[in-house]
Amino acid sequence: MENNNVILKDRATTENRLLDAVGEIIEEQGFENIGINAIAKKANVSKILIYRYFGSIEELIAQYILKKDYWINISTDMELADLGSFLKKIFREQIFMSRQDKLLKRLYRWELSSNNSIVEALREKREKNAVKLIELASELNKSTKGETAVFALLISSSISYLTMLEEVCPIYCTIPIQTDKGWEQIANVINKLIDDWIK
Repeated sequence: MENNNVILKDRATTENRLLDAVGEIIEEQGFENIGINAIAKKANVSKILIYRYFGSIEELIAQYILKKDYWINISTDMELADLGSFLKKIFREQIFMSRQDKLLKRLYRWELSSNNSIVEALREKREKNAVKLIELASELNKSTKGETAVFALLISSSISYLTMLEEVCPIYCTIPIQTDKGWEQIANVINKLIDDWIK
């Protein structure tokens, strides 16, 4: 039993090293330069272990992306006493995560310029989570799923776009998007939109 625990621990450690290596390469060089040899070298492990533990480099990259994506990792197993507070919290967290995490920004950029099995799996997983959140919010707000979906889409896509844009553009529609003050202004208006939308 003890040997099994050691093997599991070693495997978990190696898997984490490989996932961390993927992140480091993306941060240094972008998604375009990920290769099996580069990952194995960065993690200081044999590339055979990538195939053994993940099956393929594509699955390793997919696992890394699934771990990083904001919307995939929001729990949908919850009962909400206050829908407005919940929505304000998740959009504020999206702003914070998207602004702080450079890898998340690179993920969004890469997704916009790619269409492969990894991106398709990411979108599918994100969409499944979105459906659950939309159904829950629709039910609590007594609004249609279509209306709820468009409401969420407009806010979340605006946040994603602006957090990518802020790296190269200091001001957008008079808002200083490279500053905390500008983003506080954006978050406050999002809160007001949520208050106005809640029935």
